[in-house]
Amino acid sequence: MSYSDVDYDYDYDDEGGVIDPVKLLTICFALGIWLVWRRYHSILNRAIFFKIPPPIQIKDTWTATKLPQPSLKAHEVIDGLLPNFPLPDHKYITAYDPATAYHLDTILADSPMDIERKILDAHQAQKKWAATSFDDRRRVMRSLKKWLVDNQETCAKVACRDTGKTMLDAALGEIITTCSKLDWLINHGERALSPESRHNNLIMFYKSSWVQYEPLGVVAAITSWNYPLHNAWSPIIAGLFAGNSVVLKCSEHVIWSTTWFVNAIKECLKACGHDEQLVQLVCCWPEDAAALTKNPLIRHITFIGSEHVGRIVAKDATEHLTPVTLELGGKDPAIILPSTDLEKWISLLMRGVYQNAGQNCIGIERILVHESQYDDLFKMFSERADKLRPGHSLKSPGDGVAPAADVGAMISGERFPALEMAIREAVDQGAVQTVGGEPWLHPYLEQGTYFKPTVLGDVNPESSVAQHELFAPVAMIIKYETIDQAIEIANGTRYGLGASVFGPVKDDCIKVAQRLQCGMVAINDFGVFYLNQDLPFGGTKYSGYGRFGGPEGLRALTNTKAVVVDRWGWAIQTTIPAVLDYPVRSVTQSWDFISGMVGFLYADAWRTRIDALSKMMRASGR
Repeated sequence: MSYSDVDYDYDYDDEGGVIDPVKLLTICFALGIWLVWRRYHSILNRAIFFKIPPPIQIKDTWTATKLPQPSLKAHEVIDGLLPNFPLPDHKYITAYDPATAYHLDTILADSPMDIERKILDAHQAQKKWAATSFDDRRRVMRSLKKWLVDNQETCAKVACRDTGKTMLDAALGEIITTCSKLDWLINHGERALSPESRHNNLIMFYKSSWVQYEPLGVVAAITSWNYPLHNAWSPIIAGLFAGNSVVLKCSEHVIWSTTWFVNAIKECLKACGHDEQLVQLVCCWPEDAAALTKNPLIRHITFIGSEHVGRIVAKDATEHLTPVTLELGGKDPAIILPSTDLEKWISLLMRGVYQNAGQNCIGIERILVHESQYDDLFKMFSERADKLRPGHSLKSPGDGVAPAADVGAMISGERFPALEMAIREAVDQGAVQTVGGEPWLHPYLEQGTYFKPTVLGDVNPESSVAQHELFAPVAMIIKYETIDQAIEIANGTRYGLGASVFGPVKDDCIKVAQRLQCGMVAINDFGVFYLNQDLPFGGTKYSGYGRFGGPEGLRALTNTKAVVVDRWGWAIQTTIPAVLDYPVRSVTQSWDFISGMVGFLYADAWRTRIDALSKMMRASGR
């Protein structure tokens, strides 16, 4: 049989190999719409360019006046520091560089009337801002982040010029932390403030419930001087993203730099089409601060500073029951567990102690080490601290030379006598001092407020130096014999802000961390809980209360509102049964009805619930 004799009946499905043109056009059309939407969304959220000229005081060509006796009130004793025509009956603040004693500016302090006017301006501007979308607010944050990244060196120099810190400390404590917060707000801020569905119980089965977070209005922040860029921007950007306007009161020590940093935010708001009055900067002397803390338009206060001033702020806030978040510093311990590799962690411990000249609220103030490793650690610290170079990072006006410095100046020399006395008392009580312990005289910046990096060993944990926050470049090393003793020492101060635990076994470190009385703990690290802006920041005990940072901090700047609505309003809604309606026709029946309903809804056994339901039905007359 040949193939020609066979009748083959092939049934080809030609359609299976051809793409339906309608489907293809539909896919292309949908893809086109998606691309157009993405493009539109990208343009809508793109960072807006803006610029602000750098201050002349950070330029190499700046001609500086060196103050013989630098202070915030130097203008009262030194001629030529006030403006040519000073306003009568007004107060001023002398801004100067603590590392060099160079005069930066003499700035008009706000009066109580000035403060009230600024709060009112912020109040008026907030009404429109509260209605903005998260896209609008994200665009502001994205614009600020782009500007900060593009101008990071300028910003670091401004912070250095006003505080005396090093450029490296400015990069770590000012730039990275602020970029981290902006990034979190851009990526996660909306999630934290979006309405949140909540669960219902049986009695509310026909209802839907959620929580929404609404702007408060005008919120205030009173911040310290140690990180002028971050301490200004952090509460401002959080307040703005939550839909509020913000009044910032900075420390008198950093009014010069803070003015420039806040002006950058104002320029950004204008460039994005918003009212620059949303952000107000207040700088006043302490006796006038009540105009801010007692103002009825202020709906929340964030305070970062000393315990003494924090108590005053909290007391003032009670006049209008204004909520307050207090961050009052700490005496953070670093517990080094036995058998820890000291060589591995010594650099991190050094950074934790001496960063920002020790002026760091989450800096390591106490190092607790097992007695078997005490001598090794004390020797390491003494050798390395002795090599640290105090000094200034910026070029001196006219010479064009940028000196090398490891540790910058402290903000003021006013605390030096008390600091020296505390160190001497510790030595008298048995502590061993190998390095530092006194101010350091710069070879040509004689008025610079430098303190030698200091190492104290074998410190008595009950001594004054181990119980009070020093806020200075002092390493304090304390021996312990047992883990329980280390934890007792760590918890043995009035503070409870942050802590670190170092050890070779992670689980052992976590067990110790769980027993520490503080708000934040880093395992085998220092201070990194602040770089993760999804975490709340704050402490316990005398370190304050409340949180900023993370969803908790952002929501603290809002009014938390619970909303309940009918799930199927067309079918079932809340009605008052006749047996409970006013006037109550029978006390006995109404009680039997309610007690039966409670039993039906909440009794443990189903038999009890059925009996209760029967009781409720009888009471209702059915």
